[in-house]
Amino acid sequence: MKISSTPLKGAFIIEATPFEDERGYFFRSYCEKAFSQEGIPTHFPQCNFSYNYKKGTLRGLHFQKLPLEEGKLVRVVEGRILDVIVDLRKDSSTYLQHISVELSKENKKSLFIPAGFAHGFQCLEDNCNVFYQMTNFYQADLQGGIRWDDPQLAIKWPIEEKTMSVRDQNFSYL
Repeated sequence: MKISSTPLKGAFIIEATPFEDERGYFFRSYCEKAFSQEGIPTHFPQCNFSYNYKKGTLRGLHFQKLPLEEGKLVRVVEGRILDVIVDLRKDSSTYLQHISVELSKENKKSLFIPAGFAHGFQCLEDNCNVFYQMTNFYQADLQGGIRWDDPQLAIKWPIEEKTMSVRDQNFSYL
């Protein structure tokens, strides 16, 4: 696997390096040793799965507040998404900056999102399956969110027609 840093400190793109033969392919999606060497957390006590029916589905921007902020390792099992992360760490030199990364079954990339970030994604095709490994347990009373269309962030979502939850539509602006 190849691990690359991003412009946002603590966020990494992990690219699988598959071994392929006539049977198909095999690759590591997680390696404690490789992650540790890059300073990526290696403890993931909770895993989540998100299935999304429609192209244009937008989830986010979500985060979990202190004292149980959570990091996420996100991979697409089926389909293609634009994954977006926003640095919410007030003491960070990249505070309120964001990056977008396309994750897909085909490109075999995953994204590690550190604690203190907001996260969202938009499905670029129908039937997207997204798998998350979480560095902390979910706690409903600590969930938070930011509007997907916050003008201060100016995130460019590629698909105009969006399917969203009422909750995500009603998050506040920064």
